[in-house]
Amino acid sequence: MAQPYTKTQISLHWLIFLFIALQYLGHEAIAQAWEKLSRGEAIPFDPLVLGHVFLGGLIFLMVLMRIAARLRHGAPALPEEEPAAMRMLAQLTHLGLYVLMIAMPVSGAVAWFFRNEAAGEAHEVMRVLLLALVLLHVVGALYHQFVLKTNVMARMKRPGGEA
Repeated sequence: MAQPYTKTQISLHWLIFLFIALQYLGHEAIAQAWEKLSRGEAIPFDPLVLGHVFLGGLIFLMVLMRIAARLRHGAPALPEEEPAAMRMLAQLTHLGLYVLMIAMPVSGAVAWFFRNEAAGEAHEVMRVLLLALVLLHVVGALYHQFVLKTNVMARMKRPGGEA
């Protein structure tokens, strides 16, 4: 059986979640700057734009750290009573989240720093996909907590996953 999540894994999970939420909340500033940039207009300094670029890079680094921690320490097994289809959906959701959390900062950086329209369009599509997967992840956790009563949410509260 895999080990419980470590304090580092739990901290990275919640920090990445917080930073991604901030990226969505601050999206309008970067979207407006991108439109100006696409039209060849000058972009005045905006701390929200700088923050978006900075947080994107930080999320990228933190996701790499999280992957390294997962490879080193593993992850708790899914509840045995969970149907195979739900286990597969959970695994695919997690894989999709990791892929998007890496691909989004890369596509954003390529779009922003190299003025690449295709990367910008891909970034925008991934923004919608990431939001959908985050919502699926949250719904899955709530379903486990309140319907299946497996208490999987406790695993991301403290190391060892005890409530």
